Amino acid sequence: MKFLLLKKVLKLRIETKRKIMYKKARDLGFTHPEVVNCSQELDELLNKYSDIATL
Repeated sequence: MKFLLLKKVLKLRIETKRKIMYKKARDLGFTHPEVVNCSQELDELLNKYSDIATL
């Protein structure tokens, strides 16, 4: 049960971060440092989600 809640929270955070990243990329360009940073944060969230999904 705890993992299900954690997965849902992470999924929501992933979707939110992805939307933010797309907007920044559209406004600033794909190579802008803010976009790259956002992409790295998204990668971290996806890795956490992947780790939980394998438990």
